[in-house]
Amino acid sequence: MSDKIVLLPDNIANQIAAGEVIQRPASAVKELLENAVDAGANDIRLIIQDAGKSLVQVIDNGSGMSESDARMCFERHATSKIRQIDDLFHIRTMGFRGEALASIAAVAQVELKTKRAEDEAGVCLEVENSVVTKLEPVATPTGTSIAMKNLFFNVPARRNFLKTNASEMRHIVDEFTRVALAFPAIRFTFTANGEQLFHLEPGSLKQRIVQLLGNNYNAKLVTVKEHTDYLDISGFVGKPETAKKTRGDQYFFVNNRFIRSPYLQHAVMNAYQELIPGDSYPMFVLFIDLDPAQVDVNVHPTKQEIKFEDEKIVYAFVHAAIKHALAQFSVTPTLDFELDAGIQQLSSIQQPFTQEKQSAAAASLLFRGFSQKHQAHLIEPGRQSFPDWNDFYKTENVETPASSGSSTAQNESGLWGKTEDDAELFQLLNTYIVTPSQKGFLLVHQQQAHERVLYERLTAASQGQPITSQPSLFPVNIELTPSDAVLLTELLPDLKLLGYLVEPFGKNSFVIQGTPADIDNDNDKHLFDFLLEQYKHYSTDIKFTPREKLIRSVARQQAIKTGVRLTEREMKNLLQDLFSCQQPNATPDGRPTYLEFKQDELEGMFRR
Repeated sequence: MSDKIVLLPDNIANQIAAGEVIQRPASAVKELLENAVDAGANDIRLIIQDAGKSLVQVIDNGSGMSESDARMCFERHATSKIRQIDDLFHIRTMGFRGEALASIAAVAQVELKTKRAEDEAGVCLEVENSVVTKLEPVATPTGTSIAMKNLFFNVPARRNFLKTNASEMRHIVDEFTRVALAFPAIRFTFTANGEQLFHLEPGSLKQRIVQLLGNNYNAKLVTVKEHTDYLDISGFVGKPETAKKTRGDQYFFVNNRFIRSPYLQHAVMNAYQELIPGDSYPMFVLFIDLDPAQVDVNVHPTKQEIKFEDEKIVYAFVHAAIKHALAQFSVTPTLDFELDAGIQQLSSIQQPFTQEKQSAAAASLLFRGFSQKHQAHLIEPGRQSFPDWNDFYKTENVETPASSGSSTAQNESGLWGKTEDDAELFQLLNTYIVTPSQKGFLLVHQQQAHERVLYERLTAASQGQPITSQPSLFPVNIELTPSDAVLLTELLPDLKLLGYLVEPFGKNSFVIQGTPADIDNDNDKHLFDFLLEQYKHYSTDIKFTPREKLIRSVARQQAIKTGVRLTEREMKNLLQDLFSCQQPNATPDGRPTYLEFKQDELEGMFRR
């Protein structure tokens, strides 16, 4: 019987190993940018074609490599960072295992041009399928240019798993943002398909944050800076009013390396407790600097998950640093006892309180209720506070669906069957609609009910019944952050089906040419900010398609909000629409649209 175990060929072994490090174009972007940083560059250029599927190129002005190093850098585990195992626990560079270039060369066609300052000429090297196919001298500036072409050209199955160009571009922008935030002293430029998306000049961390995350943070950042013997914490957190429904603008860096840590995110959330709603997330860009021996960065191929030697002490320092920063900058609410100057101009202050006015005030019920005994609940003879109080409880004249001959809006269970003419509707707290049912009454949440109605309407629109769009009399121009601009570009076709006519208008700008005809909105910028935030909120749920995420986001954005006063006609229309839905009892994400209170249950509450 022949032996069954054989050694894999190098090219296949490299492709398998590459799957851990290079999962998509953004993975290569991260590795190449970090290599440029490690080379000591202060000017780094990223060039992308076809969302990285055709080309990912990084050009830097760093130290460059010799011909021998250029050949060796594509070998697996070839590294200049480690000589002995103890070095692994004192790492301060971004890369150190020698996996990135070897992995890229296993799944793409690579061209490398590099030159050291002391060399007269550089070297050009081409690699395909982990094999060097070209090596020759070349005239090139000091530094390194590495181009990764045709990702997964030799692994078609892996290439088929890549997402749309817009989706892959969002991942690339995310990786670029993380590296650019970590090194604000370096000049970064980012060009995609011939268009420059970013040009980031060297500057302060605050300037870099505003450039990357949006100008709206410019005056809403709180400085965090704490020095201890164990670690240093620095960076910025957003004021409570900048909190969003998604975790998007949250960045932790340990020794300048971006990390993911739900544990430390919890420390930040605890520091914001009672300052922001429970379903909102604060913005932060925080740098933790500590002895590399206290942290293990070698626990995951992407190095984004790390282990601290003492997690609890890091948690405590992060929590305390943010609490201190928020308190120091007086972010918590304070009472202002200074009288507003505008109050002094009111007529009640300016005009004299004459004797006649004093007598009239003293004779009023309100004055006596505060100034005399036993007057607070006095009802004058012949006056009733609520003349129709008894009528409030009359139900004997209310027709049931069975006895009414007119049309009804009724769901399958027959909960609500009032006609347009005889339904008794009341609005409580500008949030809930109270309406009689056959066995008691319903308490309808107006926002959640409207969300269900809109969801089913938008779903129908996406399946071939487009919603009519109302052209804007004065088209509105909106400018987004680069990452949000990439996201909106991906959503434009589906938005059109839902009644939104939006067109690209240059770099990161869009023109809103029309909105759904039945939607009244006077702030298009806020509309799209909210819409994108909702979409990103749903984007973590993999069971939804992009279109489903968008429909849920638009339904949430367009729904009547709590606190809005509704007319009786608006309440009736909402209930008719709700109970005409296929599933009227819950929102798309499972929250109830109404609660039913039955008569026998109510009587039980009153022990009858």
